[in-house]
Amino acid sequence: MSDEFDRDRLTTALEIVADWPVENVSAAVVGPDGALAVHGDDTRVYRLASVTKPLVAVAALLAVEEEAIALDEPAGPEGSTVRHLLSHASGLDFADRDKVRTSPGERRIYSSAGFEVLADHISDATGIAFGEYLDEAVCRPLGMDSTTLEGSAGHGASGSLADLIAFARELVAPRLLAPETLKEAVSDQFSGLDGIVPGYGMQKPCPWGLGFELRDGKHPHWTGHHNSPGTFGHFGQSGTFLWVEPEISTALIVLTDRDFGDWAKPLWPELSDRVVDAATRRSRALGG
Repeated sequence: MSDEFDRDRLTTALEIVADWPVENVSAAVVGPDGALAVHGDDTRVYRLASVTKPLVAVAALLAVEEEAIALDEPAGPEGSTVRHLLSHASGLDFADRDKVRTSPGERRIYSSAGFEVLADHISDATGIAFGEYLDEAVCRPLGMDSTTLEGSAGHGASGSLADLIAFARELVAPRLLAPETLKEAVSDQFSGLDGIVPGYGMQKPCPWGLGFELRDGKHPHWTGHHNSPGTFGHFGQSGTFLWVEPEISTALIVLTDRDFGDWAKPLWPELSDRVVDAATRRSRALGG
């Protein structure tokens, strides 16, 4: 399937990151068979910040497949489940795991604390420290040798572009996860909930999957205008992001060493649009 892509155009699309106001940047476009275009050092380790959450989510989904946990079993605040924690619908505060702001299922409250509670829940169920479980379930099978989790399961991972390429390939064409599991993970959970996307304000509604933010019709947004509503992924406050565009079986990864801010708001969508346009050119030429 990778032969359907124009690698030269994708490489050219990535080149604009060289002009970004960051000291270091590594980026890649990924298809079902791996990297289609790469810019920068793919071995440099970056702080992933909240791009940690999709890694943790995949580990949790694998634990569900192994029947170590279940999506609808109790976890977190009273009335909350694993599903609530994964989709930021548990009512927990952003950072304080002991502070409950609403009842479960009432509002989309973005919560790193919820992922910390989830990680502890998985550890209790499996008898394995969560960092070790993440390594055994996700990192080793995908060959993510540089990825580590230190501290929060909401934002504490670090890893290289090479590792994220392997992870993105799994999201484009799942091999560890059952396809039906990924399909569920990128469907809107507790549909209709309003919430805030950090850095982009209130979204009404604010669709979210199981650990993955859903593009849907959100505006403003960190993905591009040309991304379809089905795009899913995550960005991190450390200046990182990963999205998957399922309509064209393509993912985009960008890792930088400059914290997210106003500098990123015009540049990330511009790059995303260039990549989507380059990735769809061949299928359009073929009449797809």
